[in-house]
Amino acid sequence: MKLTVIGAGNMGGALIHGWAKSGKVDSITIADKNEQLLANFKSKYPQLTTTTDNIAAAKGADIIILVVKPWLMPTVVGEIKPALDLKRQIVVSDAANFTTDKLAEALGADGNLFYVIPNIAAEFGASMSFIAKGKSATDAALAQVKGLYDIVGDTLVVAENFVGPGMMMASCGIAYVMRYIRAQMEGGCEMGFYPAQAKQIALQTMQGAVSLLKETGWHPEEAIDKVTTPGGVTIKGLNELDHAGFNSAVIRSLKAGLK
Repeated sequence: MKLTVIGAGNMGGALIHGWAKSGKVDSITIADKNEQLLANFKSKYPQLTTTTDNIAAAKGADIIILVVKPWLMPTVVGEIKPALDLKRQIVVSDAANFTTDKLAEALGADGNLFYVIPNIAAEFGASMSFIAKGKSATDAALAQVKGLYDIVGDTLVVAENFVGPGMMMASCGIAYVMRYIRAQMEGGCEMGFYPAQAKQIALQTMQGAVSLLKETGWHPEEAIDKVTTPGGVTIKGLNELDHAGFNSAVIRSLKAGLK
């Protein structure tokens, strides 16, 4: 598979790191206007091909991943459009809200077009990616795209109208989880732990919670019941979260970006 990634910023860079480290992608070409950024990637992964020329990068690729800011997508798509062979190539939009319909409109044609939203944990093989295929995309092309994103984490194939909610839960949501960890660290410091200790405790506690749910398949409430005793300290803390509107705040944060 010949893969081209156009855009090597935070999200594109995370995907590039994940795919390059995996050793499971035969050929990766990166296109970006930042020459120093390209040099850094080339230094770390000599097997990569780098270029500042988007058109050259698009030619000959089997799958083209577009990971640029949404407002730059029309320009980038217009630039590479003459170099594309939509009967053979797969084109993926990783830009928020730049759906397959928008991609087809910008290209002036349909084909194997996809809208995918991963998150920055892709660098470490821990992304949660949402994949939606366009109206004319084949199941064979879907299998290729899914296989590619499976390399960098978990994937979920969804109808396109669910990519937005998925983005709020997993792409934006990763920031909300970070905010909870920060709050837990601050609480630990207030109770007397040094910041490094508080960070260690918060991270391991989060890791433990995730591992517990994954290994057991429990609903979170089942796990909560295991550590909550009548009149104990856990229920007091849980009730404080409820009093502060914790559940409501989380739900509102997830829905905020859909308005």
